[in-house]
Amino acid sequence: MSNTLVGALIGAILAVVALQFGFWGFVLVVVFGLIGALVAAITTGKIDRGALTDVLTGRRSSR
Repeated sequence: MSNTLVGALIGAILAVVALQFGFWGFVLVVVFGLIGALVAAITTGKIDRGALTDVLTGRRSSR
Protein backbone atom coordinates (compact mmCIF):
# COMPACT_ATOMS: atom_id res chain seq x y z
CA MET A 1 0.00 0.00 0.00
CA SER A 2 1.18 3.52 -0.67
CA ASN A 3 1.90 6.02 2.08
CA THR A 4 -1.03 8.14 0.90
CA LEU A 5 -3.46 5.28 1.27
CA VAL A 6 -2.13 4.35 4.72
CA GLY A 7 -2.41 7.98 5.84
CA ALA A 8 -5.97 8.21 4.54
CA LEU A 9 -6.97 5.00 6.33
CA ILE A 10 -5.42 6.17 9.60
CA GLY A 11 -7.20 9.52 9.26
CA ALA A 12 -10.53 7.81 8.64
CA ILE A 13 -10.09 5.52 11.64
CA LEU A 14 -9.17 8.47 13.88
CA ALA A 15 -12.18 10.42 12.63
CA VAL A 16 -14.51 7.54 13.50
CA VAL A 17 -12.89 7.24 16.93
CA ALA A 18 -13.28 10.98 17.53
CA LEU A 19 -16.95 10.88 16.55
CA GLN A 20 -17.69 7.75 18.55
CA PHE A 21 -15.74 8.40 21.77
CA GLY A 22 -15.22 12.17 21.87
CA PHE A 23 -12.04 14.15 22.36
CA TRP A 24 -10.55 12.17 25.25
CA GLY A 25 -11.21 8.87 23.53
CA PHE A 26 -9.42 10.26 20.48
CA VAL A 27 -6.45 11.37 22.59
CA LEU A 28 -6.30 7.96 24.28
CA VAL A 29 -6.28 6.13 20.94
CA VAL A 30 -3.50 8.37 19.62
CA VAL A 31 -1.37 7.91 22.77
CA PHE A 32 -1.77 4.13 22.73
CA GLY A 33 -1.03 4.09 19.01
CA LEU A 34 2.21 5.99 19.58
CA ILE A 35 3.19 3.64 22.41
CA GLY A 36 2.48 0.65 20.18
CA ALA A 37 4.55 2.14 17.36
CA LEU A 38 7.44 2.78 19.76
CA VAL A 39 7.34 -0.78 21.10
CA ALA A 40 7.21 -2.17 17.55
CA ALA A 41 10.19 -0.04 16.49
CA ILE A 42 12.21 -1.20 19.49
CA THR A 43 11.41 -4.89 18.97
CA THR A 44 12.25 -4.77 15.25
CA GLY A 45 15.54 -3.00 15.95
CA LYS A 46 14.74 0.29 14.22
CA ILE A 47 15.32 2.10 17.52
CA ASP A 48 18.26 1.19 19.76
CA ARG A 49 16.96 0.64 23.30
CA GLY A 50 20.25 1.72 24.88
CA ALA A 51 20.34 4.96 22.91
CA LEU A 52 16.71 5.62 23.81
CA THR A 53 17.38 5.23 27.54
CA ASP A 54 20.42 7.50 27.19
CA VAL A 55 18.25 10.18 25.58
CA LEU A 56 15.52 9.85 28.21
CA THR A 57 18.01 10.05 31.10
CA GLY A 58 19.87 12.98 29.56
CA ARG A 59 23.16 11.16 28.97
CA ARG A 60 25.27 12.01 25.98
CA SER A 61 27.25 9.38 24.19
CA SER A 62 29.31 9.09 21.04
CA ARG A 63 27.56 5.92 19.78
